[in-house]
Amino acid sequence: MNPAFSNTAATDKAVLRRYLDLPQPDDKVMATYIWIDGTGENLRAKTRTLDQEPKSPKELPWWNFDGSSTGQAEGSNSDIYLKPVAIYKDPFMLGRNKLVMCETYKYNKEPTATNKRLSCEEAMNAAHSEHPWFGLEQEYTLLDRDGWPFGWPKGGFPHPQGPYYCGVGACQALGRDIVEAHYKACLYAGINISGTNAEVMPAQWEYQVGPCEGIEAGDQLWLSRYLLLRIAEEFGVQVSFNPKPIPGDWNGAGCHTNFSTLAMREPNGIEAIDEAISRLKARHKTHIAMYGKGNERRLTGRHETASINQFNAGIANRGASIRIPRQVGEDKCGYLEDRRPASNCDPYAVTDIIVRTICLKEKDTEEQSAK
Repeated sequence: MNPAFSNTAATDKAVLRRYLDLPQPDDKVMATYIWIDGTGENLRAKTRTLDQEPKSPKELPWWNFDGSSTGQAEGSNSDIYLKPVAIYKDPFMLGRNKLVMCETYKYNKEPTATNKRLSCEEAMNAAHSEHPWFGLEQEYTLLDRDGWPFGWPKGGFPHPQGPYYCGVGACQALGRDIVEAHYKACLYAGINISGTNAEVMPAQWEYQVGPCEGIEAGDQLWLSRYLLLRIAEEFGVQVSFNPKPIPGDWNGAGCHTNFSTLAMREPNGIEAIDEAISRLKARHKTHIAMYGKGNERRLTGRHETASINQFNAGIANRGASIRIPRQVGEDKCGYLEDRRPASNCDPYAVTDIIVRTICLKEKDTEEQSAK
């Protein structure tokens, strides 16, 4: 969002293509290691050469980086370890090259503060028999380099919300090239992306990842964010996961989380769904604390949200904390949608606490003392 960076700071992609098309030695593979930095929201990446193509994360070596430059260590003890946990095909370098999602560990091999994956995987393993499925709806906003929404009049505003949701046309769908490039890149990489659409605010979009079982939901969403950021970079456009990028009468951005267990998906699963909602209600504040920074600016009770200070649930109600889709209400089985997570949430933290609350039946201290 630094206005010092102008759109003239771009390179000729046709020239780049000459070098990307150079043949790659058969015994060399490029592996791009990707990790979450000290903000808990931003991604970092760097690439190394391997002598053979890895078939699983266990075949990849641990690596390290300068944690003092990512807010994860002091300069006097700056090395942070990277542990590969998931690998994907690389849609940028193609061939046998890989993208590698990593966990971060301190010098003593303890997880860093922003390594939420370790706890998440423990929860998923404990709840494995319930087969927890997730569908994550990632909303985001495209921005010019000056930080103003992509395609908006400079210093001004477009027409009010209304024609933009799932819109078609040059004045309705702002940035579709990036959206469609991202869609194809996700499919190529092996991300279970299930759809995409223009959102209510112009220059705001959404894509959906899932259904994914267990830890794969967090892995795939983080990797999909990396792909989106890299693709937008090539177009000279920024991506914002700010839950309320523009104040005023504009929709915010969320990461609605659809969830089900095997019991919910089976006949009369509505009973398990109702029980899950009761457990979510009892831990509302605990969940909100895990659902993203600045979420209070989005969860106002307006613009298709519930108030951050209240919990409610309803069938087909997009102003509820938890929405039960109409078809689920009719079929008496299926899934629930938690509409509270913000667009900048850590999907590891979100899926972790949902499983701990619903499947592992964890309770808060206040809740236990009340009983």
